[in-house]
Formats: sequence, C-alpha cells, structure tokens
Amino acid sequence: MPVYTIAGNQIIVMSIFVLYLGEYITGKSKFLKSNNVPSPVTGGIICSALIAVMASLESVKITFDLSIRDTLLLAFFSTIGLNAKLKTLAAGGRALVILIVGCALLLIVQDITGIGIATLAGEHPVFGLMGGSISLAGGHGTAIAWGQETNKAGLAGAAEFGVACATLGLIVGGLLGGPIASRLIKKHNLKPKESNKTEVSVNDEASSKEVGVNDFIGTICAIALCIGVGDSVNRYLFGHNIKLPGFLTAMMVGIVIANLTGPAKYTLSSKAIALVSGISLQLFFTMSLMSMDFLSLVNSASFLLVMIIAQSLAITLFTVYVIFRIMGKDYDAAVISSGFLGLGLGATPVAIANMDAITRKFGHSHKAFLVVPLVGAFFVDIVNVLVIKFFIGLPLFQSLATTLP
Repeated sequence: MPVYTIAGNQIIVMSIFVLYLGEYITGKSKFLKSNNVPSPVTGGIICSALIAVMASLESVKITFDLSIRDTLLLAFFSTIGLNAKLKTLAAGGRALVILIVGCALLLIVQDITGIGIATLAGEHPVFGLMGGSISLAGGHGTAIAWGQETNKAGLAGAAEFGVACATLGLIVGGLLGGPIASRLIKKHNLKPKESNKTEVSVNDEASSKEVGVNDFIGTICAIALCIGVGDSVNRYLFGHNIKLPGFLTAMMVGIVIANLTGPAKYTLSSKAIALVSGISLQLFFTMSLMSMDFLSLVNSASFLLVMIIAQSLAITLFTVYVIFRIMGKDYDAAVISSGFLGLGLGATPVAIANMDAITRKFGHSHKAFLVVPLVGAFFVDIVNVLVIKFFIGLPLFQSLATTLP
C-alpha cells in the first residue's frame, strides 16, 4: 500500500480546506450550530474518517508531518500571554487555585470510574487507569509514556487501549463542551460581565479601525520573541532537570512582554494579536483532528465504547454539579465548564476551542481564557502524576508496583 506524507505548505492548505468544510457543514446543521460544536471538530472528524477508510481499503495510507502544527500551538499560547496583564492575573488567582483542586478531584473520579469499568469487564485494573486520567486528562503523550511501562510489565494491549481512549476522548471532549455550556448559560440566564466587554479576545469581530502592516509585524515579532526566548528558558531548565512544556514558557514570556510594553510606552495591537491568535488556534485544532488515527479505535471497540461513555457521563455530572458551582455559577463559570470538559476528556487545545465556540456566540470571558490554559498547560500534569502514583501503590496493583515507575 502506497504511503503519502502531507507536510509543509500542503498541510496548511489541507487544514484550511478541512476547516472550511467544517464551517459549511456546521452552518448547515441545526444541531451542530445550536450546540456550538467547533468547526474544526466537524471537519477534522470527517477528514480523519475518510483517511481511515482509504487505509482500510489499502488504496493509500496518508501520514502527517505535524511540526508546523506544534509551532502554531506555541504561537497561540504566546498570544494568550501577550493579552495578560498583571492585574488580570491577580484577579484570576483564587479561581486558578479552585480549578486546580477541581481538576485533582476529577482525576480521582476518572481513575475510580476506569478501574470499575475494567473490573466489570474482566480486564486488568491497569486498563482502567489507561482508560482514566492517564489517557483522558493526560492525553496521547501521557498514554504513550505509561503505555511503554505497561508493555515492560507484560500487559499486552494496554498501551494501544490507552492511545485509543485518548483519541476518542479528544473527539468527545470537543463534542460535549459546547452543548453543556450552552445549556448552563440558557438555564441560568447568564450574561458576560461588563469588564469582559472591554477585553480583546480571539472572538472579537472586525472593528472599524483597520489593522496595519506595522501592527502585524510588531505582533509577529513579539510572538517570535515568546517562542525563541521560551525555548531558551526551556533548554536552561532542562539542563537543571526541570521539564516544562514549551507552550507554557512561551506564554510566560508573553506575560512578561505584555507588562513591560506599558511602562516602555509601546503598545502592541490587541486586534492584531487577536487575529493571529484565532488563526493559530483554528489551524492547530483542525490539524490535530484531521490527523487522528481512526483505525486505532477499532481494536477493543466494545470495551472502549463502554469506557468512554462511562467517563463522559462521569465528567459531565462532575462539571455541572461541582465545577460550575465552585467556580461561581456565573457566566465565567459556564465558559470554564466548557473548557473543563475539553481538558478532562481531550487536551488543552480542545478546551480552548470549546471556550472559543461559546464566547463567539455569547461574549468573552477573560477569566476562563486565563485560568483554563494555565491549569491545562502545567498543573494538571503534575497532579495527574501524583494521582496515578497513588493508585498504583494500592494493593490492587501490588503485582505491578515493582515494575511500573
């Protein structure tokens, strides 16, 4: 079977076409439109499904070089930092702590749910962890890392099951966030706070003031500094055995730049930042979904489906009755809930896309766009490791305690 790799300019052009496909289908579907399903989800699922069909028919196998996608992720989080002022960060401090606690509780709920489903299905409890916080809150990277350890421990199929859960969770996380948040907003008649109306975000419509070439050049220069300096910081920290995700350091550099430009009497164009942010997010998420390996979902389909349904029900109830309430039961809490669903089932970009879809329709929430990326970029991974270690230390996993890290 011939193999064709899509990379460079090709993947950019293809992702734009897939995004337009998603926009068109979502616009034509009353269900998708009313439930605020992100267009990248619609187009990406259709594209990856078609690619899977071609591979199954052995006509052609399409692979993707996603290096450009990774750069887009760095650019997006740089714009988040460039829009963050210290006074806003201070205002989100309490919400950040509360959301971290909420995430920790969710991780425990996910692992208990996963172990319960695995036990009922007659599978090893490790499959429950792989179908719990390892693959869902942790994502593909965590699933692959722990999957390698389960292979060393002699548990055949656990790694593949974890990757399949992460893939399906990515899809479900993008499908659930919009509808759940919309229901909360309409049920409680929630409105954006007045302070949100003055903030510029990726959702702002084109204003009467045109954005000039110099505005974009200044924005691109600032983003390049975020990525370049962030990479240098990462290299330095890595040399001291401190590992941080690249998009976190890029965002932190952006925060520094955002708060230095004011005293320096230089103002970056908020509109230009917002446009670059929106473009980066849309293309990144589209590339992520259209490159998913659908064939990995075929193996253990029934067990996988039961696991994801149970986990989706658990996180939905947890979000509605815990997260929405502890975050204040206001409009910001509803937007955060949409991001929390994307974060808990998929990944940080899914959370951002969910919130983007909601705020495009109902109004911006600066608090949500600040605290959710911070939790997803850094804190959730740290807490997840501690939770996983705790469960592995239980007598239920005693036989694997000496082989798993």
